[in-house]
Amino acid sequence: MKNKIQKLLKQKESLTLEFKESKSKLNKDIYDTVCAFSNREGGYIFLGVSDDGKIIGVDMDKIEQLKSDFITSINNPQKLNPPIYAYINDTSIDSKIILYIYVPKSSSVHRLNGKIYDRNGDSDIDITNQTSQVASLYMQKQNYFSENKIYPYATLDDFDLSLLEKVRIRAKNENGGSHIWEEMDDMELLRSTGCYKKDIETNKEGFTLASILLFGKDKTIMNVLPYHRIDAILRKVNIDRYDDRDDIRTNLIDSYDRLMDFVKKHLNDPFYLEGEQRVSIRNKIFREAVVNMLMHREYSNAFISKLIIQKERVVFENANKPKEFKQLTPQNFTPYPKNPTIAKVFREIGYAEELGSGVRNMFKYSKIYGGSNPRLEEENVFTATILLRESDATPQATPQAAPQATPQAILDFCKEAKSANEIMEFLNLKDKKHFRTAILKPLLQKGLIRETIPEKPTTPKQKYQRTV
Repeated sequence: MKNKIQKLLKQKESLTLEFKESKSKLNKDIYDTVCAFSNREGGYIFLGVSDDGKIIGVDMDKIEQLKSDFITSINNPQKLNPPIYAYINDTSIDSKIILYIYVPKSSSVHRLNGKIYDRNGDSDIDITNQTSQVASLYMQKQNYFSENKIYPYATLDDFDLSLLEKVRIRAKNENGGSHIWEEMDDMELLRSTGCYKKDIETNKEGFTLASILLFGKDKTIMNVLPYHRIDAILRKVNIDRYDDRDDIRTNLIDSYDRLMDFVKKHLNDPFYLEGEQRVSIRNKIFREAVVNMLMHREYSNAFISKLIIQKERVVFENANKPKEFKQLTPQNFTPYPKNPTIAKVFREIGYAEELGSGVRNMFKYSKIYGGSNPRLEEENVFTATILLRESDATPQATPQAAPQATPQAILDFCKEAKSANEIMEFLNLKDKKHFRTAILKPLLQKGLIRETIPEKPTTPKQKYQRTV
C-alpha cells in the first residue's frame, strides 16, 4: 500500500485524487469531496498534503481526533445521507505522518447537508438544482449496480424480521455494546442502509434487491431471483460427484453462517501464534473468501456460486462484473465494493473490515496455511484458489486442533522439558514442518521456551522447556 501511496502523491489532483492540508483539523470542504467521490467514481483523499502535492504532515497529537471526527461525520445521517462506507488510515512518508481516505463509488446518490455533489475534474460541484445532471446520476447508479433494482410492490411481510434483530445484536456486539440501529424501527434501519430507495427516473420507490437478498424470506428471494443458489461441495474421495454437499438457497446473513460451518467441518485449523495470541488462520482466510462470494457477486448473472473443497485446494467461483481482466495481487488491487449496500451491512456486523483488507489477509495467511499465495482471477467468473497442505485438507480428530492447544497450555505442558514429538502428540499434530515453522519457531523467537541443548539445535536429544 505504501508504494501505491507514494505513486499517487506524485500525481496531480484529479477526478479520483484530492489533497487537503488538514494539519490539526479537518478542512471544512473535505465532506464535499467525500460526497462527490462517492457519487462519481470514488477516489483517494490525502490529509497533511498541500494542493501541489507537498507533504506537510499532520500533528501527531491530533491523529486520533481527526480519525474520530471523520468517522463520526460520515456515519451521521443528519450530515451525509445515506451514511458513507469509507475508511481512514495513517502512514509515514519522509518522516511525516499523513492520513489517507479511500472513498468507494457508491450505489446510492448521497447528499451532504441536503445538497448533492458531483466530481468534475479536480472540483466538487453542487448539482442539487441541476435537474438533468441529478437524473443522470441516479440513472447511472441504477444501471451499474444490480443491487439497486427496486421492487415497489414488496412489503415488510416479504421479509424475515428476525434477521433485522439478528443484525442489530451483531452490530451492537461488533461496536462495543451499542449501535445506532438499536434505536431504529425496522423501516428506519432499512432506509438508513440504502435498502429502501426512490428511483428518480420512474418516481417509483420501494425495497431494493439488496434488501431482499439480505433480509428476505426464502420464498421472496426465490420469487425475485429463482436462480439464487450457492453450492458448497466436498470432493476428495468421490471426485465425480461429491462426499458432502450443502445446497444453499437462503438470505446472505444465514448463507455466511452455513458456508463457514461447511469450511469448519471439512478443513483443519492448525495451531498458529501471532504475537502471544493464537490466531485461527483458517477462519482468517476463508472468512474473506466467503464474504467476497456474498458481497461482490454480480446478482444479475444466473451463474451458480460454488465453494469446492478438494484434496489439495479450495476453489471459490462467483459471477462477476470485472473492471479489468487480470490476476489480482495486493500490489495491483484497487478496492471497490460491487454491492455497496450489502458491503455496508456486512461491515457493520463484523463480516467485513476496511476495503482491501480481504485481499491482504488472504495473501498474508494463505502462505502460512497452504504454503503458497492464493490465486485470484478477475474475470467474468471471479475465481479464488487456495492451496492446502495434506494435513489441512483432513478433518481433525478434535475441533480446533484439540481444545488444549493454546499458548498457555503449551507453556504449562513444557514446564518440564519435552521433546518435539511429545509436544506434537500433545497437540494432536502430524505435520512436522508446520509444527516447527508455525508453533515451535514463534515460541523460541519470543523467548517463551528454550532449547535444552542450544549448541546442538538439531540433535535428536533436543528438548524444549518454558522460560516464564
